[in-house]
Amino acid sequence: MIDAGTVRRIVRVADLSPDDVVIEVGPGLGSLTLALLPAAAHVVAVEIDPVLAGQLPITVAEREAADSLTVVNADAMKITLDDLSGHTPTALVANLPYNVAVPVVLHVLEVLPSLRKGLVMVQSEVADRLAAGPGSKVYGVPSVKAAWYADVRRAGPVGRSVFWPVPNVDSGLVSLVRRDPPATSASREEVFEVVDAAFAQRRKTLRAALASWAGTAADAERTLRAAGVDPSARGEQLDVTAFARIAELRP
Repeated sequence: MIDAGTVRRIVRVADLSPDDVVIEVGPGLGSLTLALLPAAAHVVAVEIDPVLAGQLPITVAEREAADSLTVVNADAMKITLDDLSGHTPTALVANLPYNVAVPVVLHVLEVLPSLRKGLVMVQSEVADRLAAGPGSKVYGVPSVKAAWYADVRRAGPVGRSVFWPVPNVDSGLVSLVRRDPPATSASREEVFEVVDAAFAQRRKTLRAALASWAGTAADAERTLRAAGVDPSARGEQLDVTAFARIAELRP
């Protein structure tokens, strides 16, 4: 990312407070990191590339207070709170690699319950999927799972010219504000299992799509009716709360 205006915009839209501890995934050469440091109490940068992870503290030391930065050389898909050197992040701000954006967001929200908010830059189509609501053509597994953790919305487009080299896709900003998951006796894993089953065959009715999950199509229909869901509906019509109701009534 080479456009200073876009970097400043990301920090502004992230709405950080001086008390926030930011986790940044994939800092690369540190253009966003340098802008985050003055806006937060601390930045924990998770970088999988050992060369970049080694260079980032040097880059920061030349321009900012290096003691406000912790660099963790690790795979963001595998981190836990124990990997963050005693820091407890309150905000996620990152320019995420397109191919891992959704799993990184979901993993970080799962393992870092201290996160209260986030702003991520992702491929435009991924931003659409994350922020989609029921009934949208792009509403699917990422939409529902993200909604388990947070209120998710598009926070603006990002043009291709802010990057070097220029990518072949447009980007978008996605805002996340943590909220409590639906009140349910089902676990997150149980709810996500229903979601996966419902969208594995998204053109099928829920009665058919959930047949294997419930045992039989008849079992699926009884469960759906008990949850107040039309068996002829499709997964794209349900919000995360409806999926939770279905999960807790599994035969």
